[in-house]
Amino acid sequence: MVMIIDSHIAGISGDMFLSSLVDIGADKNKIIQGIKTAADFFPDSKIIKLDFEKTKKKGLEATRLVLEIQEDIHERKGIEIQKCIEESVNKLNLSDHAKKFSIGSIETLITAESHIHGAPLDSVHFHEAASIDTIIDIIGSAIALDDLELFGQEIVSTPVAVGGGTVSFSHGTTTNPASAILEIFKNTSIIIKGGQAVEELTTPTGASMLVNLISSCQEFYPSLQVDGIGYGAGCKNFENFSNVLKIVTGKKSTGYIHDSVQILETNLDDVSGEVLGNTIEKIMNSGAKDVTVTSAITKKGRPTHLVSVICDSSKMNDLLELLFSETGTLGIRIRTSDRVTLTRTIKSTSIVIENKNFIVNYKTSPNQPLNFKIESDDIQKISHEIKKSFRYTEDLLRTEIKKTLEQK
Repeated sequence: MVMIIDSHIAGISGDMFLSSLVDIGADKNKIIQGIKTAADFFPDSKIIKLDFEKTKKKGLEATRLVLEIQEDIHERKGIEIQKCIEESVNKLNLSDHAKKFSIGSIETLITAESHIHGAPLDSVHFHEAASIDTIIDIIGSAIALDDLELFGQEIVSTPVAVGGGTVSFSHGTTTNPASAILEIFKNTSIIIKGGQAVEELTTPTGASMLVNLISSCQEFYPSLQVDGIGYGAGCKNFENFSNVLKIVTGKKSTGYIHDSVQILETNLDDVSGEVLGNTIEKIMNSGAKDVTVTSAITKKGRPTHLVSVICDSSKMNDLLELLFSETGTLGIRIRTSDRVTLTRTIKSTSIVIENKNFIVNYKTSPNQPLNFKIESDDIQKISHEIKKSFRYTEDLLRTEIKKTLEQK
């Protein structure tokens, strides 16, 4: 089972995510009862009305959260909300996955605010997130995910639309995305994009739940047989798109792993072989997945080297800086590319050659068990010890490993 959280167009907020889970089939009565139980741990807040109902957003039918509350407080400490969530998940006897998700989501919010304001975790104050709304979104989503048995499954996010323009809140006006959103997404695999609106599309609560839930962020959907689709409506209306969060569940149709990588490319026609070799080594040591250098001819018949670096989004800025500083290039092309890989496992086997015992490591895939790749360092080390060529040693090891695999 895989669930895709598609916030590519309308972003994600806490109530949109919760509503999408109800729309796809979570038991709304169980969610409402659980939220009311949680509200008992939250003083100075009273739920007047709580329900989910169908609505239409630019012609698309979706589910929205109907909420009417009475609150006599405008700010709370983050640890007060955290305490309420901790007491609620224990009282409701939620699964360990649901407890981890709920507590992790509120801790992410508190940590982000702590970093932004330079305040200790236990003195962070919430303003917009101080309402019981935050409790409802997090606890309600945890109950729904438990009910749908989605914890423990593969959960994939598309790139997240955050909107543009400016946003006004308790600390004044700032550019959108606000600092809290950037802080929450910092150092995660999630890709953010502006989107089609000059307004806030993704809220801190929605972002916090997302980073505590997903397995990966991908530009395109993985191959799957679709079982369910849920649409969760937001409060705003936009002229150019339906303000709904879409979630999709299904069975993956292959054993392939789909992810997205960044590709950095630059042409170098004025660097020496020493500079190029040193740059490649530094790029790999700095976290690149791979680097290739291709010879080519550019304008005025000049020989050049096309350097292509594959990396995660989290490593991109460091590698850009390295490429600029080490090569002196004036421009680097960047693009996001989908990638399909086989599931891999690393195995070891003992092989005797010329009365010597060697441990050989190799990678293989459950999808294609006879397709394997021996660790190059192992081949090199053994070839030195038995005083044979690299190719001869590799052929020898492949034959022995293949015999072992065919016997299984």
